[in-house]
Amino acid sequence: MHENDISYKCIGAAIELHKNIGPGLLESAYENALAHDLRELGFDVKQQVLMPFIYKEVKQDVGYRLDLLINNKVILEVKAVETLAPVHYSQLLTYLKLSNLKLGLLINFNAKTLKDNIHRIVNKL
Repeated sequence: MHENDISYKCIGAAIELHKNIGPGLLESAYENALAHDLRELGFDVKQQVLMPFIYKEVKQDVGYRLDLLINNKVILEVKAVETLAPVHYSQLLTYLKLSNLKLGLLINFNAKTLKDNIHRIVNKL
């Protein structure tokens, strides 16, 4: 399945989850619920995937983790914050570069409507 098809289904699942639950929960609650829903849709979903950081050919164990990795193609970063900051976008783009993946979704569930709080980030490999 192509990255765009995966992201389309992920966005639909996130919107449905937000309609059912709304804002106000911790990121971990949204992450677990979304992972569950995506697995029910038939996706391979990995949670809290360790993101290695290699500097000057030395692997650094610094504890970076992807929230969700869908079909080993799309990174999904879940937030539940008042407002997304520039660092949130940069973080996802860096994860895409480090993992050599093309597409990521940054979703902030702490919003009245989710539509304007879903952001596609593209790594221009």
